[in-house]
Amino acid sequence: MFRPFLDSLRQHGVPVSLREYLDLLGGLQAGVAGYDPDSFYHFARACLVKDERHIDRFDRAFAQSFAGAEQIPVEALLDRADLPAEWLEKLAEKLLTEEDKAALQGSDSFESLMQKLRERLAEQSGRHQGGNKWIGTAGTSPFGAHGYNPEGVRIGQQTSRHRRAVKVWDRREFRDFDDSVELGTRNIKVALKRLRQWARHGAAEELDLPATIRATADHGYIDVQTRPQRRNAVKVLLFLDVGGSMDDHIRIVDELFSAARAEFRQMEHFFFHNCLYESVWRDSRRRTTETIATWDILHRFGRDYKCIFVGDASMSPYEIIAPGGANEHWNPEAGAVWLQRVTETWPDHVWLNPVPQRFWGHTPSIGMIGEIFENRMLPLTLDGLTRAMKLLG
Repeated sequence: MFRPFLDSLRQHGVPVSLREYLDLLGGLQAGVAGYDPDSFYHFARACLVKDERHIDRFDRAFAQSFAGAEQIPVEALLDRADLPAEWLEKLAEKLLTEEDKAALQGSDSFESLMQKLRERLAEQSGRHQGGNKWIGTAGTSPFGAHGYNPEGVRIGQQTSRHRRAVKVWDRREFRDFDDSVELGTRNIKVALKRLRQWARHGAAEELDLPATIRATADHGYIDVQTRPQRRNAVKVLLFLDVGGSMDDHIRIVDELFSAARAEFRQMEHFFFHNCLYESVWRDSRRRTTETIATWDILHRFGRDYKCIFVGDASMSPYEIIAPGGANEHWNPEAGAVWLQRVTETWPDHVWLNPVPQRFWGHTPSIGMIGEIFENRMLPLTLDGLTRAMKLLG
Protein backbone atom coordinates (compact mmCIF):
# COMPACT_ATOMS: atom_id res chain seq x y z
CA MET A 1 0.00 0.00 0.00
CA PHE A 2 3.00 2.33 0.38
CA ARG A 3 4.30 1.89 -3.17
CA PRO A 4 2.25 4.87 -4.50
CA PHE A 5 3.73 6.93 -1.64
CA LEU A 6 7.23 6.04 -2.84
CA ASP A 7 6.32 7.01 -6.41
CA SER A 8 4.83 10.29 -5.20
CA LEU A 9 7.99 11.15 -3.28
CA ARG A 10 10.10 10.65 -6.38
CA GLN A 11 7.68 12.68 -8.49
CA HIS A 12 8.00 15.57 -6.03
CA GLY A 13 11.79 15.45 -6.23
CA VAL A 14 12.59 13.69 -2.93
CA PRO A 15 15.55 11.35 -3.61
CA VAL A 16 14.42 8.14 -1.88
CA SER A 17 16.39 4.92 -2.28
CA LEU A 18 15.06 1.37 -2.05
CA ARG A 19 17.08 0.87 1.14
CA GLU A 20 15.32 3.77 2.86
CA TYR A 21 11.94 2.50 1.70
CA LEU A 22 12.68 -0.95 3.14
CA ASP A 23 13.73 0.69 6.43
CA LEU A 24 10.33 2.36 6.57
CA LEU A 25 8.50 -0.93 6.00
CA GLY A 26 10.66 -2.70 8.56
CA GLY A 27 10.00 -0.06 11.17
CA LEU A 28 6.24 -0.22 10.58
CA GLN A 29 6.30 -3.99 10.86
CA ALA A 30 8.18 -3.69 14.16
CA GLY A 31 5.55 -1.27 15.50
CA VAL A 32 7.77 1.81 15.68
CA ALA A 33 4.80 3.93 14.51
CA GLY A 34 1.27 2.93 15.47
CA TYR A 35 -2.05 4.22 14.24
CA ASP A 36 -1.28 7.80 15.27
CA PRO A 37 -0.96 9.91 12.06
CA ASP A 38 1.61 12.20 13.65
CA SER A 39 3.93 9.38 14.71
CA PHE A 40 3.70 7.79 11.25
CA TYR A 41 4.44 11.13 9.58
CA HIS A 42 7.52 11.81 11.72
CA PHE A 43 8.81 8.24 11.41
CA ALA A 44 8.37 8.29 7.63
CA ARG A 45 10.12 11.65 7.37
CA ALA A 46 13.03 10.42 9.51
CA CYS A 47 13.44 7.36 7.27
CA LEU A 48 12.99 8.96 3.88
CA VAL A 49 14.29 12.55 4.10
CA LYS A 50 18.04 13.00 4.39
CA ASP A 51 18.25 16.71 3.57
CA GLU A 52 16.13 19.38 5.25
CA ARG A 53 15.75 21.16 1.90
CA HIS A 54 13.44 18.32 0.85
CA ILE A 55 11.05 18.52 3.82
CA ASP A 56 8.58 20.77 1.99
CA ARG A 57 8.51 18.39 -0.96
CA PHE A 58 8.01 15.44 1.40
CA ASP A 59 5.05 17.23 3.00
CA ARG A 60 3.36 17.73 -0.36
CA ALA A 61 3.92 14.10 -1.37
CA PHE A 62 2.63 12.90 2.01
CA ALA A 63 -0.52 15.03 1.74
CA GLN A 64 -1.16 13.82 -1.81
CA SER A 65 -0.68 10.15 -0.90
CA PHE A 66 -2.79 10.04 2.24
CA ALA A 67 -5.46 12.64 1.49
CA GLY A 68 -8.88 11.37 2.55
CA ALA A 69 -7.57 8.78 5.02
CA GLU A 70 -9.49 10.53 7.77
CA GLN A 71 -12.73 9.78 5.89
CA ILE A 72 -12.45 5.99 6.27
CA PRO A 73 -15.84 4.71 7.57
CA VAL A 74 -15.88 4.15 11.31
CA GLU A 75 -17.47 0.72 10.79
CA ALA A 76 -14.31 -0.44 9.07
CA LEU A 77 -12.28 0.38 12.18
CA LEU A 78 -14.44 -0.92 15.00
CA ASP A 79 -12.99 -4.41 14.74
CA ARG A 80 -9.59 -3.06 15.79
CA ALA A 81 -8.91 -3.76 19.44
CA ASP A 82 -6.32 -0.98 19.59
CA LEU A 83 -8.52 1.80 18.20
CA PRO A 84 -6.79 5.11 19.09
CA ALA A 85 -8.49 7.05 21.87
CA GLU A 86 -8.39 10.34 19.93
CA TRP A 87 -10.54 8.78 17.19
CA LEU A 88 -13.16 7.84 19.74
CA GLU A 89 -13.05 11.36 21.19
CA LYS A 90 -13.84 12.84 17.77
CA LEU A 91 -17.00 10.74 17.59
CA ALA A 92 -18.30 12.72 20.56
CA GLU A 93 -18.03 16.08 18.82
CA LYS A 94 -21.22 18.03 18.59
CA LEU A 95 -22.92 18.24 15.21
CA LEU A 96 -24.23 21.78 14.90
CA THR A 97 -26.53 23.02 12.18
CA GLU A 98 -25.95 26.38 10.50
CA GLU A 99 -28.83 27.77 12.57
CA ASP A 100 -27.15 26.57 15.78
CA LYS A 101 -23.89 28.23 14.76
CA ALA A 102 -25.62 31.51 13.87
CA ALA A 103 -27.27 31.61 17.30
CA LEU A 104 -23.93 31.54 19.12
CA GLN A 105 -22.61 34.92 20.17
CA GLY A 106 -18.96 35.94 20.32
CA SER A 107 -17.28 37.79 23.15
CA ASP A 108 -17.94 41.51 23.66
CA SER A 109 -14.24 42.34 23.34
CA PHE A 110 -10.80 40.77 23.29
CA GLU A 111 -10.14 41.95 26.85
CA SER A 112 -13.39 40.34 28.01
CA LEU A 113 -12.44 37.04 26.36
CA MET A 114 -9.00 37.00 28.01
CA GLN A 115 -10.53 37.84 31.40
CA LYS A 116 -12.94 34.92 31.11
CA LEU A 117 -10.07 32.61 30.22
CA ARG A 118 -8.16 33.69 33.34
CA GLU A 119 -11.25 33.01 35.43
CA ARG A 120 -11.77 29.54 33.93
CA LEU A 121 -8.13 28.62 34.54
CA ALA A 122 -8.44 29.67 38.17
CA GLU A 123 -11.76 27.91 38.81
CA GLN A 124 -11.66 24.74 36.71
CA SER A 125 -10.40 21.55 38.34
CA GLY A 126 -11.44 18.76 35.96
CA ARG A 127 -12.00 17.69 32.39
CA HIS A 128 -15.12 18.84 30.51
CA GLN A 129 -16.70 17.77 27.26
CA GLY A 130 -19.63 19.07 25.26
CA GLY A 131 -20.33 22.15 27.40
CA ASN A 132 -20.63 25.86 26.73
CA LYS A 133 -18.61 27.38 29.56
CA TRP A 134 -15.54 25.47 30.75
CA ILE A 135 -12.28 24.69 28.95
CA GLY A 136 -13.02 21.39 27.23
CA THR A 137 -13.72 19.51 24.02
CA ALA A 138 -16.58 19.11 21.54
CA GLY A 139 -18.73 21.91 22.88
CA THR A 140 -19.63 25.53 22.23
CA SER A 141 -17.40 27.00 24.92
CA PRO A 142 -15.01 29.70 23.67
CA PHE A 143 -12.11 27.73 25.20
CA GLY A 144 -10.97 24.28 24.12
CA ALA A 145 -10.77 21.98 21.13
CA HIS A 146 -12.91 20.19 18.53
CA GLY A 147 -15.94 22.37 19.18
CA TYR A 148 -17.38 25.53 17.65
CA ASN A 149 -17.49 29.15 18.80
CA PRO A 150 -17.46 32.28 16.62
CA GLU A 151 -14.65 33.84 18.71
CA GLY A 152 -12.64 31.57 20.96
CA VAL A 153 -9.24 30.41 22.14
CA ARG A 154 -8.09 27.12 20.66
CA ILE A 155 -6.43 24.85 23.25
CA GLY A 156 -5.23 21.30 22.67
CA GLN A 157 -6.08 20.92 18.98
CA GLN A 158 -3.45 20.30 16.34
CA THR A 159 -4.98 21.95 13.29
CA SER A 160 -7.61 24.56 12.54
CA ARG A 161 -11.13 23.38 11.69
CA HIS A 162 -13.34 26.47 11.40
CA ARG A 163 -10.63 29.20 11.34
CA ARG A 164 -12.53 31.26 13.89
CA ALA A 165 -10.06 31.22 16.80
CA VAL A 166 -9.03 34.60 18.14
CA LYS A 167 -5.96 33.08 19.77
CA VAL A 168 -4.20 29.71 19.58
CA TRP A 169 -2.74 28.35 22.80
CA ASP A 170 -0.68 25.54 21.27
CA ARG A 171 2.52 25.97 19.33
CA ARG A 172 2.18 25.13 15.63
CA GLU A 173 4.82 24.41 13.02
CA PHE A 174 4.55 26.26 9.71
CA ARG A 175 6.25 25.34 6.46
CA ASP A 176 8.24 27.86 4.46
CA PHE A 177 7.43 28.53 0.86
CA ASP A 178 9.65 26.61 -1.53
CA ASP A 179 11.81 28.87 -3.71
CA SER A 180 12.79 26.02 -6.06
CA VAL A 181 9.30 25.43 -7.44
CA GLU A 182 9.18 25.32 -11.21
CA LEU A 183 6.83 27.85 -12.75
CA GLY A 184 3.99 25.60 -13.77
CA THR A 185 1.34 27.99 -15.05
CA ARG A 186 1.31 30.48 -17.87
CA ASN A 187 -0.07 33.22 -15.61
CA ILE A 188 2.95 33.12 -13.32
CA LYS A 189 5.32 33.17 -16.28
CA VAL A 190 3.58 36.28 -17.55
CA ALA A 191 3.80 37.74 -14.05
CA LEU A 192 7.56 37.31 -14.20
CA LYS A 193 7.61 39.49 -17.30
CA ARG A 194 5.60 42.11 -15.42
CA LEU A 195 8.23 42.12 -12.68
CA ARG A 196 10.90 42.87 -15.27
CA GLN A 197 9.22 46.13 -16.18
CA TRP A 198 10.75 47.89 -13.17
CA ALA A 199 13.49 50.36 -14.10
CA ARG A 200 17.00 48.94 -14.22
CA HIS A 201 19.81 50.56 -12.25
CA GLY A 202 23.59 50.46 -12.61
CA ALA A 203 25.44 49.38 -15.73
CA ALA A 204 23.34 49.10 -18.88
CA GLU A 205 25.47 46.18 -20.09
CA GLU A 206 27.46 43.32 -18.59
CA LEU A 207 30.32 41.12 -19.78
CA ASP A 208 29.27 38.29 -22.09
CA LEU A 209 32.03 35.80 -21.29
CA PRO A 210 31.10 33.02 -23.78
CA ALA A 211 30.81 35.55 -26.63
CA THR A 212 34.12 37.16 -25.61
CA ILE A 213 35.94 33.81 -25.72
CA ARG A 214 34.49 32.96 -29.13
CA ALA A 215 35.26 36.41 -30.60
CA THR A 216 38.83 36.32 -29.22
CA ALA A 217 39.42 32.89 -30.77
CA ASP A 218 38.00 34.03 -34.11
CA HIS A 219 39.94 37.30 -34.35
CA GLY A 220 43.23 36.35 -32.70
CA TYR A 221 43.12 39.21 -30.19
CA ILE A 222 41.11 39.98 -27.04
CA ASP A 223 37.70 41.09 -28.30
CA VAL A 224 35.51 41.97 -25.33
CA GLN A 225 31.80 41.39 -25.92
CA THR A 226 28.99 42.76 -23.78
CA ARG A 227 25.27 42.18 -23.57
CA PRO A 228 22.32 44.00 -21.97
CA GLN A 229 22.07 43.25 -18.27
CA ARG A 230 19.58 40.42 -17.99
CA ARG A 231 18.62 40.75 -14.37
CA ASN A 232 16.67 43.48 -12.71
CA ALA A 233 18.69 45.43 -10.15
CA VAL A 234 15.66 46.67 -8.21
CA LYS A 235 15.70 46.11 -4.43
CA VAL A 236 12.80 44.08 -3.03
CA LEU A 237 11.57 43.23 0.46
CA LEU A 238 9.13 40.31 0.43
CA PHE A 239 7.02 39.54 3.52
CA LEU A 240 5.11 36.25 3.30
CA ASP A 241 2.26 35.13 5.54
CA VAL A 242 2.61 31.41 6.37
CA GLY A 243 0.45 28.88 8.20
CA GLY A 244 -3.23 28.72 9.03
CA SER A 245 -5.54 29.81 6.23
CA MET A 246 -2.54 30.50 3.96
CA ASP A 247 -2.16 26.73 3.54
CA ASP A 248 -4.95 26.99 0.95
CA HIS A 249 -2.75 29.18 -1.24
CA ILE A 250 0.61 27.43 -0.94
CA ARG A 251 0.98 26.57 -4.62
CA ILE A 252 0.43 30.00 -6.11
CA VAL A 253 2.61 31.71 -3.49
CA ASP A 254 5.31 29.07 -4.00
CA GLU A 255 5.36 29.91 -7.70
CA LEU A 256 5.45 33.65 -7.13
CA PHE A 257 8.23 33.26 -4.54
CA SER A 258 10.24 31.08 -6.89
CA ALA A 259 9.82 33.59 -9.73
CA ALA A 260 10.92 36.49 -7.55
CA ARG A 261 14.00 34.62 -6.29
CA ALA A 262 15.01 33.82 -9.85
CA GLU A 263 14.56 37.41 -11.06
CA PHE A 264 15.89 39.75 -8.37
CA ARG A 265 19.48 39.92 -7.24
CA GLN A 266 18.68 42.15 -4.30
CA MET A 267 15.70 40.55 -2.59
CA GLU A 268 15.23 39.85 1.10
CA HIS A 269 12.35 37.69 2.30
CA PHE A 270 10.77 37.24 5.73
CA PHE A 271 7.91 35.16 7.10
CA PHE A 272 5.15 36.18 9.52
CA HIS A 273 1.82 34.75 10.61
CA ASN A 274 -1.45 36.63 9.96
CA CYS A 275 -0.22 40.12 10.89
CA LEU A 276 3.17 41.79 11.29
CA TYR A 277 4.41 42.23 14.87
CA GLU A 278 7.71 42.81 16.67
CA SER A 279 9.59 39.92 15.00
CA VAL A 280 9.68 37.85 11.81
CA TRP A 281 11.70 34.81 10.73
CA ARG A 282 13.37 33.20 7.71
CA ASP A 283 12.96 29.52 8.66
CA SER A 284 9.68 28.31 10.13
CA ARG A 285 11.37 25.36 11.81
CA ARG A 286 13.34 27.85 13.92
CA ARG A 287 10.77 30.60 14.19
CA THR A 288 10.78 30.51 18.00
CA THR A 289 14.57 30.49 18.40
CA GLU A 290 15.92 32.44 15.42
CA THR A 291 13.69 35.47 14.96
CA ILE A 292 14.58 38.82 13.49
CA ALA A 293 13.44 42.02 15.17
CA THR A 294 11.12 44.03 12.92
CA TRP A 295 12.74 47.20 14.21
CA ASP A 296 16.08 46.03 12.79
CA ILE A 297 14.52 45.48 9.36
CA LEU A 298 12.88 48.91 9.41
CA HIS A 299 16.25 50.54 10.09
CA ARG A 300 18.45 48.30 7.92
CA PHE A 301 16.82 48.71 4.51
CA GLY A 302 16.50 52.09 2.84
CA ARG A 303 13.48 53.83 1.38
CA ASP A 304 14.50 52.78 -2.14
CA TYR A 305 13.33 49.20 -1.48
CA LYS A 306 10.06 47.97 -2.96
CA CYS A 307 8.04 46.37 -0.15
CA ILE A 308 5.63 43.54 -1.01
CA PHE A 309 3.38 41.73 1.47
CA VAL A 310 1.72 38.48 0.41
CA GLY A 311 -1.09 37.20 2.62
CA ASP A 312 -4.82 36.56 2.78
CA ALA A 313 -5.29 39.20 5.54
CA SER A 314 -7.92 36.89 7.04
CA MET A 315 -7.83 36.96 10.83
CA SER A 316 -9.60 38.22 13.90
CA PRO A 317 -9.79 42.04 13.98
CA TYR A 318 -8.20 41.83 17.46
CA GLU A 319 -4.98 40.65 15.80
CA ILE A 320 -4.76 44.01 14.05
CA ILE A 321 -6.05 46.54 16.56
CA ALA A 322 -5.38 45.10 20.04
CA PRO A 323 -2.15 44.74 22.02
CA GLY A 324 -2.04 41.07 23.02
CA GLY A 325 -4.40 40.15 20.20
CA ALA A 326 -1.85 38.11 18.21
CA ASN A 327 -2.98 34.60 17.40
CA GLU A 328 -0.11 32.77 19.08
CA HIS A 329 1.77 35.12 21.40
CA TRP A 330 1.28 38.27 23.45
CA ASN A 331 2.23 41.27 21.33
CA PRO A 332 3.07 44.48 23.27
CA GLU A 333 1.96 46.68 20.36
CA ALA A 334 -0.97 46.23 18.01
CA GLY A 335 -0.35 44.85 14.53
CA ALA A 336 -1.76 48.03 12.99
CA VAL A 337 1.09 50.01 14.57
CA TRP A 338 3.71 47.84 12.87
CA LEU A 339 1.95 47.92 9.51
CA GLN A 340 1.73 51.70 9.71
CA ARG A 341 5.49 51.86 10.32
CA VAL A 342 6.04 49.75 7.22
CA THR A 343 4.02 52.06 4.98
CA GLU A 344 5.88 55.08 6.36
CA THR A 345 9.33 53.49 5.95
CA TRP A 346 8.84 52.21 2.39
CA PRO A 347 6.59 54.47 0.29
CA ASP A 348 6.60 51.91 -2.54
CA HIS A 349 4.51 49.16 -0.96
CA VAL A 350 1.70 46.80 -1.93
CA TRP A 351 -0.21 43.91 -0.37
CA LEU A 352 -0.99 40.97 -2.69
CA ASN A 353 -3.97 38.91 -1.53
CA PRO A 354 -4.56 35.37 -2.91
CA VAL A 355 -8.22 35.45 -1.82
CA PRO A 356 -10.51 36.26 -4.79
CA GLN A 357 -11.45 39.92 -4.60
CA ARG A 358 -15.18 39.19 -4.72
CA PHE A 359 -14.90 37.63 -1.25
CA TRP A 360 -12.99 40.46 0.43
CA GLY A 361 -16.13 42.11 1.76
CA HIS A 362 -16.95 39.03 3.86
CA THR A 363 -13.82 39.41 6.02
CA PRO A 364 -13.52 42.63 8.06
CA SER A 365 -9.78 42.25 8.59
CA ILE A 366 -9.14 42.45 4.83
CA GLY A 367 -10.76 45.87 4.71
CA MET A 368 -8.83 47.02 7.79
CA ILE A 369 -5.44 46.10 6.34
CA GLY A 370 -6.46 47.54 2.97
CA GLU A 371 -7.03 50.91 4.66
CA ILE A 372 -3.67 50.75 6.48
CA PHE A 373 -1.98 50.04 3.15
CA GLU A 374 -3.66 53.08 1.62
CA ASN A 375 -5.85 50.98 -0.70
CA ARG A 376 -2.74 49.31 -2.13
CA MET A 377 -4.12 45.82 -1.59
CA LEU A 378 -4.46 43.96 -4.88
CA PRO A 379 -5.51 40.41 -5.78
CA LEU A 380 -2.80 37.87 -6.55
CA THR A 381 -3.87 37.53 -10.19
CA LEU A 382 -2.30 38.52 -13.48
CA ASP A 383 -4.28 41.77 -13.55
CA GLY A 384 -3.51 42.41 -9.88
CA LEU A 385 0.21 41.92 -10.45
CA THR A 386 0.12 44.25 -13.43
CA ARG A 387 -1.50 46.98 -11.35
CA ALA A 388 0.89 46.31 -8.47
CA MET A 389 3.90 46.83 -10.74
CA LYS A 390 2.52 50.19 -11.83
CA LEU A 391 2.11 51.26 -8.19
CA LEU A 392 5.62 50.16 -7.30
CA GLY A 393 7.22 51.64 -10.41
